[in-house]
Amino acid sequence: MIDLMNKTDSRLLSDNVNINGEGHLTFAGHDTVALAKEHGTPLYLLDEKRIRERCRTYKNAMREAFGEGSQPLFASKSLSFRRIYEIMAEEGMGTDIVSAGELHTAKIAGFPMENAYFHGNNKTDEDIAFAIDSGIGYFVCDNIEELRAIDRAAAERGTVQNILLRITPGIDPHTLAKINTGKVDSKFGAAIETGQAAKITGQALALPCIKLCGFHCHIGSQIFEVEPFLDAARIMLSFAAEMQSIYGFVTEKINLGGGMGVRYLPEHPAIDYAKNIAEIGRVIKDTCAELGIEQPDILMEPGRSIVADAGMTLYTAGTLKEISGFRTYVSVDGGMADNPRYALYEAPYTVMLANRATEKCDTVCTVAGRCCESGDLIQEGVALPRPRRGDTVAVLTTGAYNFSMASNYNRLPRPPVVMLDGDRCYVAVRRETFEDLVRNDM
Repeated sequence: MIDLMNKTDSRLLSDNVNINGEGHLTFAGHDTVALAKEHGTPLYLLDEKRIRERCRTYKNAMREAFGEGSQPLFASKSLSFRRIYEIMAEEGMGTDIVSAGELHTAKIAGFPMENAYFHGNNKTDEDIAFAIDSGIGYFVCDNIEELRAIDRAAAERGTVQNILLRITPGIDPHTLAKINTGKVDSKFGAAIETGQAAKITGQALALPCIKLCGFHCHIGSQIFEVEPFLDAARIMLSFAAEMQSIYGFVTEKINLGGGMGVRYLPEHPAIDYAKNIAEIGRVIKDTCAELGIEQPDILMEPGRSIVADAGMTLYTAGTLKEISGFRTYVSVDGGMADNPRYALYEAPYTVMLANRATEKCDTVCTVAGRCCESGDLIQEGVALPRPRRGDTVAVLTTGAYNFSMASNYNRLPRPPVVMLDGDRCYVAVRRETFEDLVRNDM
């Protein structure tokens, strides 16, 4: 049963979202209705101050919990364009990348490649060659075939390449199946439980042009509890101790991945990231003491928790369609082409009418996209003031996996990215044009 009373206060999910005296939704201090008029819709907004604040939260908390050798690596699959890498470099962050395209974007942004980690379960020979030639700091190696391919490519260039091995710790954090990556049955990594992780460690140590520096794991995404991360830390440190006993290998780095959750709905808890990191740090210190090993440098890969609530997407409402006895649809001028997450796995979002933010929510709507697909929905069961054509529809917490997953499906140009930084705003990625759509057509 949906409560149709006004939920304005509860739906302001973070302190960079508010309502001004005109009853308009504001984001990072800017009137979103004015921004929609100035830049058009669909429109991605990003709060640069919030992004920088979250980077500093991770850096400071990790330094205090893990020591000076620690480093947060921005998971750039969550949001990848030139300006984001410039910001990460300015904030002293590392980055994890998952494709040659992300690597190229980081490179032309001037990001220091020695602080870049190249992930992926199926890097091509071309990917590997491009990364080594670009001065990549580390590969996060997924499997034995890749390990041998990196060794060959490094040998051809007369170099020794730093790597981490991706290890599957066998943890189920009970998150959505499609973003759960830590179980034994995963396309990623070598499982500890089956003995494959120990085997690939020995193979890496035997290759002449590979320098094994440590191990990586990632247990999943959108995890609200700290306990799965504590379990992962214990398992990975125990594995490191075992590898030291078997091979005499001293682990320099352990990367615990990312995955801490964010608030998409009012009922989601707000996570204290610094507190979680401090708790992980205590467990790591105690576990290393129990195992009698030196503490490795600890890496983490925050992505969503850096940029998600730094983002908002604006649309313009079009058709309102009521189907008696079923539901009411309000269609917007975007959809799965700029945010496919609901179509993919019913990702939850908070939706508001930005130009009527203080009005009573008296209509339950399905917010539908404009694409020619029945599944092109932004959200179902949303309580809104009765929408009207021309209303500005705001979808909150869209900084992660919206722009980066956008496509030109139905031959739709992708929206621009406008950065909000104090009193100023600037275009970081321009809106695509029809000419852009046909630029590569022959």
